[in-house]
Parts: sequence; structure tokens; C-alpha cells
Amino acid sequence: MLMSGAKAVVECLKEQGVEVVFGYPGGMILPMYDALVEENRIKQILVTHEQNAAHAADGYARVSGKVGVCMATSGPGATNLVTGIATAFMDSIPMVAITGQVDTGLLGRDAFQEIDILDITMPVTKHNFKVKDSRKLVETVRRAFEIALEGRRGPVLIDIPRDIFFAEVDYKPYEIPEKTPGKPDPDFVICAAEAAEEIAKAERPAVIVGGGAISAGASKEIIEFIEKYNLPVVNTLMGIGAVPRSHPQNLGFAGMHGKKAANHAVAAADLVIAIGSRFGDRQTGNINKYTRSKKFIHIDIDPAEIDKNIEGSLGLAGDMKVILKLLMRHDSGKNLSEWWRQIEDWQEEYDYDYQVSRLTVPWAMNQIAKKTAGKPYAYATDVGQHQMWAALHLHVEEPRTWLTSGGLGTMGFGLPAAMGAQIACGNSRRLICVTGDGGIKMTGNEYYTIARLKLPIISLIINNTSLGMIRQLQKVLYKERYIACEFETQPDYVKYAESFGIKAEAVSTQEEFAHALNKALEDTENPRVIVLNVWRSFVEPMIKGNARIDEFVEFK
Repeated sequence: MLMSGAKAVVECLKEQGVEVVFGYPGGMILPMYDALVEENRIKQILVTHEQNAAHAADGYARVSGKVGVCMATSGPGATNLVTGIATAFMDSIPMVAITGQVDTGLLGRDAFQEIDILDITMPVTKHNFKVKDSRKLVETVRRAFEIALEGRRGPVLIDIPRDIFFAEVDYKPYEIPEKTPGKPDPDFVICAAEAAEEIAKAERPAVIVGGGAISAGASKEIIEFIEKYNLPVVNTLMGIGAVPRSHPQNLGFAGMHGKKAANHAVAAADLVIAIGSRFGDRQTGNINKYTRSKKFIHIDIDPAEIDKNIEGSLGLAGDMKVILKLLMRHDSGKNLSEWWRQIEDWQEEYDYDYQVSRLTVPWAMNQIAKKTAGKPYAYATDVGQHQMWAALHLHVEEPRTWLTSGGLGTMGFGLPAAMGAQIACGNSRRLICVTGDGGIKMTGNEYYTIARLKLPIISLIINNTSLGMIRQLQKVLYKERYIACEFETQPDYVKYAESFGIKAEAVSTQEEFAHALNKALEDTENPRVIVLNVWRSFVEPMIKGNARIDEFVEFK
């Protein structure tokens, strides 16, 4: 079937099940937009900036498990995507980015808006392609989607010169073959048996669950595993939601700003079983102190992660569900009642006290947790203090309902990611986005798109008139020499939101917040903004620099 290259790309997107594409037009990508004019099965979402297109595609992928798709023109359009692509790469999110490029005859001549986007994105993509032969266009697009989803997921970029979009292409319909799970090889079965033996011998075992568990869709298997072996479980920032927060064996978020009981449990453990976690530095603190007097079992889809940050692990690299099912074949370990008594003592000692008289972010997050309990909500955050408070005090009960930038720590991620996620969820789930007054200045222009599409996102702006986490680091590490972190003047965020046609309200007390939240939750048809004017304060807990994860900074 002969058709234009642009039309062939659209047909490839349809066969991959793509329903939404986020982007911003420009001269070299216009043929793709023209091919979408009469296409009913794919919705194009015009954003206000290409970076937001990438974040929206990322958010779409996180809640749906599908490949998110974004597109931009050559030059600045393509480079504006890079931060969003890098965010997806660091968090292993499947994405396909399509960029227009100058005609093949102009490549290498510094033509208008020509840029070598392949070299720029090579370190932050699983793979990238430049299509110079129209005969390879269709197979390249199909291969990009395969790469994005296979093994450890991640973003793939396809750079397509404009004349390839116009070229005549022979498109043949294609059905994606169903994948059948393979049987584990005998050596793998032996390794799993060794791991089960180590678990059975351990007196103080602990499980760490990371974002890889959510990518693998292995929540059910993980819950069955921890219940059989009676194991305490903590989660990384990316692993929130893999095990319900309400599960009695879930100690919560662990790491640099993790719950004290969770950090104490990991620090005191004699065996750590990591499932889909790469042992990032924010998770471990000082690596030598972290590994002392411990054994490690590391389960991950990516063999490159085994022994990368923690050497000497018993590594099980492969399909997480298969690995966990192999472990379930073995008898459970020792009676861990003494270990659990110690954990319960820590939980009681460090139980958070929400009985405060003024409006604080932890108190507000706890109110949201109570109001949304048992209801279909998902949560997106930006990056900074509010991100840590949300991780500590929201109660996330399901996988793919927590969206945050973990590896890259991208300020500005929250709002466009929530937008993409809300489009993926439709009416089945509502997004609550928590952002700071720093991050919202970066990508708050996406309120325009949210208002235009009437997406019922509830957006909380934590306004502490500062870059809170920068200020916190300057207090702890730089002797309170505050610079470039406090805002002397602030915009009126209520008027800002209202300028896009969104109802907004500023609150300064607990009563005002409770009233505003109730109104926002009741208004299920429209976006809402609540601005929380709060005191400058510090996220607690916080691990000391170069310390073990149970050694905490004391704030005065």
C-alpha cells in the first residue's frame, strides 16, 4: 500500500495502539501534523512548550503502562524535548519521541534549525534513529516501540528529515505478535534456590521495592512473597504504590528523607532483598556504611544493575514475576517475631504527630490522604520539599498512581506530567498535583492547556516564598549562608490561575485549606488550584551527609 512517509508513520502509531500524541508544531514536523488532520483514532494535544510535551507523554506512560509519544520540530523544538527525555530515561519510562529534521540534502550544512539531535540525546535514550532512507521508515518506527518496551523500559528518539515525510512509502499492515513467557533455565532455578536459602537463614531481613517493580507489573507477586516470608518492606521514591501503604508489612518510604522506622529497619537488617531498585545514592547514603554487616539479594530486569552500586550481591536478573514465583516454591524462613517487635518499637517511637495548630504541608498531605482514601485518585509531584512531604504523608495504595521525577529530579515535571496522566485516565481517575512556588514558575504555563481541555486536575501550589530544598541544603551544608533561594516578591498565583480560566483560592490556615479542598474534590468537572501560603520550614527526617541511613540531621 503506497502512501506518504508521514501517513505511514501515523499508520504505524495506530498499529501500536497509540491514542494520544503530545507536541508542538514547526516547519520540519508539519507533514506529521498534516497527516493527523483527518485521523480520528489519534488525538494530538497541543502543549505550550516542547519540554511539557515530553513530560506529558511521560505522565501518560506512567499511569497507563503504554508507550508515551511526543513530537517536535527540528532545532529548538528537538532540544526543548531533551529534559523530558532525560527524565524518562532516568526513571525507565517507555517513550517514543519523533522529531522533524531538515531535508536529507541539507544535512550537515548548518541549515535553518538544523541540529544533531542524535548526538545530543544519545546518553539519555535507549536508542535513537535518523531515517535517511524512506524504505526503512516503517521498520524503524516499529523497532522504536519494541525497544521502548523490551527489557528495562525507556525513551527512544526517531529523527525524520522532512523529505522522508513526503516520500512515497510502501506500507504493509502488521500485527504485533503476542509474547509468551519463557521457562527459566536450570541455572536460574538454582540461583533462586540459593536466594531462598539466604532468606530462610536471615534473622533481620528487609525488602526494598523500587520503580522496576511497577514497570514489571509485579505488585501481586511481591505482596504474596512478603506475606509468605513475613518480611518488612520499604519502598524507594519510585517504588511508592507497588505495595499498598496500608499493608501492615509496609514501613513506607526509605532513603535520604525516608521515614525513620523504615531507615532503621534497613540499617539494622542482616539481609536486604532489593526488587527493581538500583541502590541509588539517595537510597543508600554512605555506601560503605550501608553495606557493612549485610548480605544482598538483587532482583532486576537489567543485568547491568547487578553489582553496579552494591558489589557482591546474589543477583537475579530477569523477569521479576518469574523470579518471585521461583522464590515462592521454597519454605518460609525463621520466626521473625523478635525482629518485628523491634520494628514496631521504631514505628511507635517515630510515629508522626499531625496535631499542629497552623497550616503545614505534612498536615495538608495527611488531610488529602484521609479525604481520598478508597477513591480513584492519582498523585503527581514536582521536585523539592513538597515532593518529600508528599512521599512521606500521602497514602498511595495502588501502582501507577504516583508520578514523580526520581532519577533526574526535574523541577517543572509535576504539572505537565499530571496533564498527560489525566488524559490517560479520562474519567476513571482524577489527578492531584503537588508543586512548589519554584517549579510552577517553570511550567505553570501548562494551566492554559489544562483549562482549554477542561482537565479536572486539582493543583496545589506550596508557596513558602523560597526554593525550599535549596534553602534546606544551605542550612545544613553551608552554615545558613542563604543565596538565590528566597523570593522577595511573588506573583499572585490565584490571579495567574484565573487568567487561564481556572478557579483558584489561596489559603493560610487549616480551616481555609480544609474548606478549599472539599470544594475542589466536589467539583469533578473542572480544574482547581489551591495556593498554600505556608511558613518556611524543613523536611524531616534528613540523613546527615556521608552518613548511614539511620543517622539524622537535627533541626533546631
